[in-house]
Amino acid sequence: MVQIPKTPATASPAPRSAPTSADVARLAGVSRATVSYVLNNTSAVRISEPTRRRVREAAKELGYVPHAAARSLRAGHSRMVLMPAPTVPVGPLYGRFINELQWALGRLDYTVVQYGTVGVHGDEAVRAWAELRPVAILAPGSGLDARGVAVLRRSGARAVVTLGPEAVEGAHALLMDHETVGHCAGRHLYDRGRRRIGVVVPREPGLGVFSGPRLEGVRRAVRGTGATVTELPLAYEEAAAARLAARWRELGLDAVFAYNDEYAMLLMRALQDEGIAVPGETALIGADDLMLGRLLRPRLSTVRIELPSGRDLAELVDRAVRDPAAPPERRTVLGAAVVHRESS
Repeated sequence: MVQIPKTPATASPAPRSAPTSADVARLAGVSRATVSYVLNNTSAVRISEPTRRRVREAAKELGYVPHAAARSLRAGHSRMVLMPAPTVPVGPLYGRFINELQWALGRLDYTVVQYGTVGVHGDEAVRAWAELRPVAILAPGSGLDARGVAVLRRSGARAVVTLGPEAVEGAHALLMDHETVGHCAGRHLYDRGRRRIGVVVPREPGLGVFSGPRLEGVRRAVRGTGATVTELPLAYEEAAAARLAARWRELGLDAVFAYNDEYAMLLMRALQDEGIAVPGETALIGADDLMLGRLLRPRLSTVRIELPSGRDLAELVDRAVRDPAAPPERRTVLGAAVVHRESS
């Protein structure tokens, strides 16, 4: 019996070990401490720009990436800022704010992580956030209470910052008063001679925290004047807008604050399809000052909303991380002003 010799299996190449800071130091001709100072953006030590450039180029050539966990152990805390992802639809305005904030925190050597919270609420959400051991958390004010803030603090969060209409005990608060947005819109319509004002209230789940105060703001703007305010529940669907427009004359409204520019565009198209002239028969105003609103005919009047500066918020987070025992800061950060165009 002839035996066929087996072909030896080709050995897989041994995996290359990950480059270390010592490798970077040797290639750049500097100490490991200098590598650490440069790659961790340490500002307390002065290092020349040519040296910084040499270290970064060496790290790039070797494919070296600092070990986040090891850095956290040395610092006594992580550099992760946790942002629970919004559970409600957000528009371009909020998206720009988040991008600016992430950029500003990155410049301060923090890593922003967005955490999906679909189906997770209250204490369960707080525990999920705490498990990640962030050094700071930027949370919506709704659904977080003093007990939740205490849980986050005990898990190592040095800064808890809430964004919402009310402050939460133990947390820094950026107070966003959406009633002001509605008040601006209502006052503008009243000053333009409108006396029967409709206010769109989105049916989408989760938007009540914004639409309720905006509706109340319109009511406050015309209180005691004899003008009327009619609540108009509306889903963000063409068919729903068409149904509302079909009974518009029956409602007897001569103006509408449409919650935001997106709902305003939806409703304007439906009203025009129904033969209702804007602004002749019905004045219309939105909010957010989106570019698309300027491209409509008639051009859309709007309430321009000013969110907090991402840079200012990043600096607040950094201060709170550096001094976690400092008293919580409270700031009202939502500005609003009417931009009058052709639709009102």
